[in-house]
Amino acid sequence: MPRVPLLAAALAIALASPLHAAGPAAPPATPAATGAAAAAEPGAVVPGAADIVVHTLGNGMKIVIWPDHDIPNVAMYTWYRVGGRNEYPGITGMAHYFEHMMFNGTKTRAPGEFDRTMEAAGGANNAYTSNDVTVYQDWFPRSALETIFELEGDRMANLDFDPEVVESERGVVYSERRTRVDDDGFGTLIEQMQATAFVAHPYQFPVIGWPSDIENWKLEDLRDFYRTYYAPNNATMFVVGDVTPEEIIALAEKYIAPIPAQAPPEPITTVEPAQAGERRIVVRKEGIQAPLLAMAWHAPAATEDDWLALQVLLGLLGDGDSSRLHQRLVERDAIAVATGSDLDRGFDPGLGWVYAILPPGGDPAAVERAVDEEIARIASEGPTAAELEKARKAARAGFWRGMQTISGKAQALGSYETFHGDWRKLFEAPAQFDAITAEDVKRVAARVLVADNRTLGTLVPTAEE
Repeated sequence: MPRVPLLAAALAIALASPLHAAGPAAPPATPAATGAAAAAEPGAVVPGAADIVVHTLGNGMKIVIWPDHDIPNVAMYTWYRVGGRNEYPGITGMAHYFEHMMFNGTKTRAPGEFDRTMEAAGGANNAYTSNDVTVYQDWFPRSALETIFELEGDRMANLDFDPEVVESERGVVYSERRTRVDDDGFGTLIEQMQATAFVAHPYQFPVIGWPSDIENWKLEDLRDFYRTYYAPNNATMFVVGDVTPEEIIALAEKYIAPIPAQAPPEPITTVEPAQAGERRIVVRKEGIQAPLLAMAWHAPAATEDDWLALQVLLGLLGDGDSSRLHQRLVERDAIAVATGSDLDRGFDPGLGWVYAILPPGGDPAAVERAVDEEIARIASEGPTAAELEKARKAARAGFWRGMQTISGKAQALGSYETFHGDWRKLFEAPAQFDAITAEDVKRVAARVLVADNRTLGTLVPTAEE
């Protein structure tokens, strides 16, 4: 999907909304299968976390299993390490296209049968694509376990490339691009800013793809992409819910282990050069009513030490009605109607964002001055004790809300395993939140949120001809 910053909760770890209140999981029996390994004590801080088990299949696919017997349901998240980052001119948007194609038939199932079979078993599904990953989400009763494993193994091994279906989904994706980018002011601005902020790294490409590429993907390119990136050794599966490790390992060995591994994808070695001066763009667009202003700074990767401190900083600036930018731009000066912030979480250094939605006829230059003043103030003085404590409380609340749900647990495990290198680091998060100091926030503001490191974009309404 197109990368669009959202009004993110400060320090939230991208966990799903609560579905049920989770209690301590019943301890599973010790798995006997070769390759299964109980986790080291990952955190007495979270009930049941010590029961997590990891198993790696012979074809290289890792499965992380977290038993949670609170209700008879299961969340299965399969993370493929493929996104816009793995594309190049000519095939941009292909990862997102496969997010659609993976629901559209195999050599043994007709288009739409995946959904019909899952829904008949009481399940539901969704998926999303980012710069770095494509994630398939299944939610279902434990009675459907074998059905879901059979479905997932089938589409990993046997995706069909019927020319009529290929063209139909090409049209669906193109329509989605028109809705989310071409006809949307915010989507248009962010796409242009990404393409301006990155001059070398593939993060410059829109996840949904450039229009000419969507129109011209070749069938052989699609087959090659699927074979390379939808291999079991390029995926990690997270299963959370009313399961035992033994049954999950047995099902994985039956339905997924026979799928052969493929040669690993070519590594992405391009490093974005340091930005040596501010970049500015103005996008003029018909059909919108009010200006938009956004700023994006090159930020640390999720594995780097300053990533969390920057997330705190951006949350203090742009998250919620008590944030500095809302209080200054919306409440005090009345020069914006909404503000927000976001921080990319990816394999490589991404962008940190703040943005403002102006009223019709608003003055982007006045908003820019006010944002610069607030950034300079926090870089000079740091956050107040009350602001820092608010950020810590928000972080703790977000963490525990995620731990209440099997969906939240599966998403969090996937995020930490994929972007931070080890799912166990999830359980270090509460202590890391509390360790962020005012000096950390002040230092990161002075180092990262500087003009020479940013791209500033303005969207200006124009009259329709």
